[in-house]
Amino acid sequence: MSTSDKQANPEIRPFWPPLVAGIALGLVLLLTFVLSGHGLGASGAATDLVAGVGLQVAPEAIKSNGYLGPMVADGSPLGSWLSWEIVGVAIGALAAAFMAGRFRVQLDGSCSVGTPKRLITTLAGGFLSGFGARIAGGCTSSMGLSGAAALGVSACVFLALCFATGLLVSRLVKGV
Repeated sequence: MSTSDKQANPEIRPFWPPLVAGIALGLVLLLTFVLSGHGLGASGAATDLVAGVGLQVAPEAIKSNGYLGPMVADGSPLGSWLSWEIVGVAIGALAAAFMAGRFRVQLDGSCSVGTPKRLITTLAGGFLSGFGARIAGGCTSSMGLSGAAALGVSACVFLALCFATGLLVSRLVKGV
């Protein structure tokens, strides 16, 4: 946080120290395993949303779909633990931003959000990330946090490849 930000709004609280934030995240992950039997994750909630909405719009098509059908076999998947986790993350993030005096709506960066190149790049990146998460059976939070916490070899390989790919793509796209 810059000095000008503190002077403009003295109510803004500093970020947590990384060690404290890491320990808190580890405890949340442990609590999640103990209470739900699952680790943290996010990408499955989008699939649950698609299956749930599809069940309302075209129930027979969804039930007969080989991928989405099993998700709706017991009714609507919107009541799954993953959907509630995402709702809790959103509420918690909003509450934390308000309590720290950091809530504001802003657009960052010198590039215009509406330029076609940026829009296409953003949508392509999001699509590829979501597609990769579904193929891998989890997103970065479930593979990186939950998988590594369970000492999964695939999670360690995933994390190494994720960082290496990020560095490579950053170099290619931005020349950094």
